[in-house]
Amino acid sequence: MPTGALIVLVLLLGIAAGLLLGVTLYALELRRLSHNLRERDAASNARLSLNARPRELPALVDAINAELDRSAQTRVAAMRSQQEFQRDLSALSHDIRTPLAGAKGYLQLACEETDSHLREQRLEAAIERIDRTSELLDALFSYTKASDPDLALDMRPLDIREVVERCLIGHYPEFEALGWEPRVEGAETAVTIDADREALGRIIENLVVNALRHGSDAPTIRLGCSCAPGTVLAISNPVEDPQAIDPTQLFDRFYRADAARQGQGSGLGLATAAKLARAMALDLQAHIEDQTLTIEIVTRR
Repeated sequence: MPTGALIVLVLLLGIAAGLLLGVTLYALELRRLSHNLRERDAASNARLSLNARPRELPALVDAINAELDRSAQTRVAAMRSQQEFQRDLSALSHDIRTPLAGAKGYLQLACEETDSHLREQRLEAAIERIDRTSELLDALFSYTKASDPDLALDMRPLDIREVVERCLIGHYPEFEALGWEPRVEGAETAVTIDADREALGRIIENLVVNALRHGSDAPTIRLGCSCAPGTVLAISNPVEDPQAIDPTQLFDRFYRADAARQGQGSGLGLATAAKLARAMALDLQAHIEDQTLTIEIVTRR
């Protein structure tokens, strides 16, 4: 065989051997990586590493490790969410048990009472606590409904003035009992917003109830104000202890400014309002300035 042909043959054999070796190493490394992935504990933070360094594998391993990182973050977030949910359930259980226990106590006293006037007082106290429990369950139902990703909404242009006026009229006896006269500014012209009438009514209802329960003076409601871009409504009311309120947590489920949970409310009203707002491409924003809490409805469109 001519020398030139022999050299070419040797070169070809060398190239073939090199390719075979490379493919073999590549296959062995892929097999090792596959084995490590299969045997890896789902809760493990271990990441894949390379023994051999084929050019294409580092990018693949980086992509797999990035996906493992995302999975770990999702797992940690789910664990935190579960822990928060357990704390929330514990708080709700306490809030429901307390008035029920009180109602039971007053009913027992009423059964043993011989004085008709005192018996009536204790029955009224029991009814008041049963009503409190019913209110908590209604709030929980409303929150659950608002959290439904398949919540059906009838979106159409609405004049927010009409919704506000209807809500204030409905709460007139409560404002009168407190000696408060709520102010509405910017009601001279229509302020139109695309929303579901029932959901928007619930949002404004919850904001007004929050002001009635936790405010220290009558609220001011501004329509179409320029507090922030896209703001269609802002409700402001003085509060006695602004340091006790964390605006960043105000729309969290079961948030109560009083850590002892002795005040009124379920801690679900503003959370429900925020859920409904998000479902309609709206945001609720809160801030405190001086002694005044302001909550705004802002459009995202």
